[in-house]
Amino acid sequence: MRSLWTAEDAAAATGGSSNTNWTATGVSIDSRSLAAGDLFVALRGPNHDGHDFVAAALERGAIAAMVDREIPHLSTAPLLRVADTLLGLAALGAAARKRSDARIIAVTGSVGKTSTKEALRLALASCNSTFASAGGLNNHWGAPLSLTRLPPEAAYGIFELGMNHAGEIAALTRMVRPHVAVITTIEPAHLRFFPSVRAIADAKAEIFLGLEPGGIAVLNRDNPHFARLAAAGRAHAAQVLSFGTHPEATVRLVNHVLEPRRSSFDVALPGLTLRCQLPTPGRHWMMNALAVLAAVTASGADPRRAVEAFAQLEELPGRGRRYELSWRGGTLTLLDESYNASPAAMRAALAVLAAIPPATGARRVAVLGDMLELGEATERLHRELAEPLAGSGVDRVFLVGRAVAALYDVLPDSKRGGLWPTADEAIPELLRFVRAGDVVTVKGSRGIGLGFIVERLRAESARTET
Repeated sequence: MRSLWTAEDAAAATGGSSNTNWTATGVSIDSRSLAAGDLFVALRGPNHDGHDFVAAALERGAIAAMVDREIPHLSTAPLLRVADTLLGLAALGAAARKRSDARIIAVTGSVGKTSTKEALRLALASCNSTFASAGGLNNHWGAPLSLTRLPPEAAYGIFELGMNHAGEIAALTRMVRPHVAVITTIEPAHLRFFPSVRAIADAKAEIFLGLEPGGIAVLNRDNPHFARLAAAGRAHAAQVLSFGTHPEATVRLVNHVLEPRRSSFDVALPGLTLRCQLPTPGRHWMMNALAVLAAVTASGADPRRAVEAFAQLEELPGRGRRYELSWRGGTLTLLDESYNASPAAMRAALAVLAAIPPATGARRVAVLGDMLELGEATERLHRELAEPLAGSGVDRVFLVGRAVAALYDVLPDSKRGGLWPTADEAIPELLRFVRAGDVVTVKGSRGIGLGFIVERLRAESARTET
């Protein structure tokens, strides 16, 4: 495996000292999931101190550990001693960014960040060596951790930046220092922490503060906050590119066909029109693809190769992953959207549900949980889901949580599958109700725990197969 950090380089980057020579092939902050050869960074969290797991990390193959205090019985172990491990992680990330010649792309937005980042990873990897941050590592420790993993030889680096308070993205983008900054869209997410959606747009626009000289902003031309974002972008970017259906979009959706298992559409780019096919259904995936093609163009890569790479796209677990489950003599279609939820994401998931026909005599079923962090708009935004539910052709709605009670109150009696405070309590009735041929969408904020329902449905399928 490639060398990522030597003891000498890591000590120089962090101002620390190492008691042995070593070469790390990765960096980890979790002793349970680290790979052999990783440098383990002992961070302190609200519930755990990573220093308590240094011995376990070394036993599992960590090449060394970054620490900021003495650890009993490990004085001779390979340790990189620093003043503060969180600051040490940030310093290591800054050094990785400084030594890199990669074209750096940062992605943020109210919805679609991770899916867009993964599609962009595929697109740019078809052109040259590409690194992308893993999963949702997008906060004050996830972003620097991702930077530490950036290979020196990478031609492209893609980093997801997230926030739920003003000022957070400003700090992250100044670490990442992108050449291209992408905002997927602005929607009413995290409203609990903001006075308005305009304030959310301003917080997302902080991504432009870290742009490198000559940097490029990529924005959703269809979003009602485009003008506000574009003004913020022009203050820091040399150029603003846009994507969407708007006639003035730089990367424009010309026409499209939505199918149950894929999306087909044409994209007009400057001097070029491309035919795209995604193995993923939904208009939101087409918008993600437009954002990717705009970012590819801004990065100087070939959009034609990117379009070819789209064939490898697949939905992520919890973000639209589709399962065909053996179910009581037939097949149950399960759409796993359990990772997170916002009003826009709910509407996108219900549009996909509407596009998938159930078997003859079967039903469309929506299992929905609370959308969290919506503040004073919580009741209204949940109640407003009744309209897209009606348009999706859903036959029965099962609701989990407290906030969804507002939606339950406005649903027709014929649509009400039930209302439960927890996912565990909803399971028995849901298992009794669903039958072969049904199409079931499961979506809610992660804190509601609807992933448990997905696991139970998959487990029930496996049990009945044996």
